[in-house]
Amino acid sequence: MKNFQTIQLCIFLSLLGACASSPLNRRQVVLYSDAEMAQQGVSAYRQMQSELPQTSNLRETRYAQCVANYVVAALNEDQRGSSAWEVTVFDNEQANAFALPGGKIGVYNGLFSVAQNQHQLAAVMAHEVGHVLANHGNERASQSVLRDVGVAAAQIFGVSDTNLQVLDAGTQLGLFLPFNRIQESEADSIGVILMAEAGFDPQESITLWQNMSVDGGPRPAELLSTHPSPNSRMAELRSLMGAANALRQSANAKGLNPDCLP
Repeated sequence: MKNFQTIQLCIFLSLLGACASSPLNRRQVVLYSDAEMAQQGVSAYRQMQSELPQTSNLRETRYAQCVANYVVAALNEDQRGSSAWEVTVFDNEQANAFALPGGKIGVYNGLFSVAQNQHQLAAVMAHEVGHVLANHGNERASQSVLRDVGVAAAQIFGVSDTNLQVLDAGTQLGLFLPFNRIQESEADSIGVILMAEAGFDPQESITLWQNMSVDGGPRPAELLSTHPSPNSRMAELRSLMGAANALRQSANAKGLNPDCLP
């Protein structure tokens, strides 16, 4: 019976080689279609809208929508999709935002105290849209499936419960956390270029992380974090400033001059 289970597992694993590439040409394994991810994104977004309070401040909503409109307008037709992107501002003190497959953006209004102008807000939004463009949600969901399969394989081969716990901890530290840091860095790189193509000042992405460093409080060691340290992020962003500034100047010359007022 165990041999039969092993054969089944090997067949299943052989079917999981749905390889793709991120916009930065990093190899990915993704198991879900774009349509499936969009459906899940919309479903999660609607659930959040039903469970979390939304701002009653129309100025906040208009401001976030204005910045999002410029960011989305910089996407190509395939990236943008066939329908308008939806933006919701949630009444929550978190300095955070997110984007989901299916053209959904959420902003917590606590972010406005850290992202102090339209350019900094665009840096956050473009970063989050970068996650969607790079198919990171699909990749993370696929990683979870592969992790479960790995644990199942260990059980089939008779690995003890103690060793399974070690395997689980080792997988988290050795694969999933570093991999998530790679995704965050990738979204930073995509985002700073996207915000520049929309006409926003990419230099403000560095100022944003300076603000985040002051506001964020104590942080875990980068090795144990799903996110790069602010210093790492700022160093990477600085390395992209030449290209990003050139794109911003080109966008401004074409008449893309965002004028969103908080």
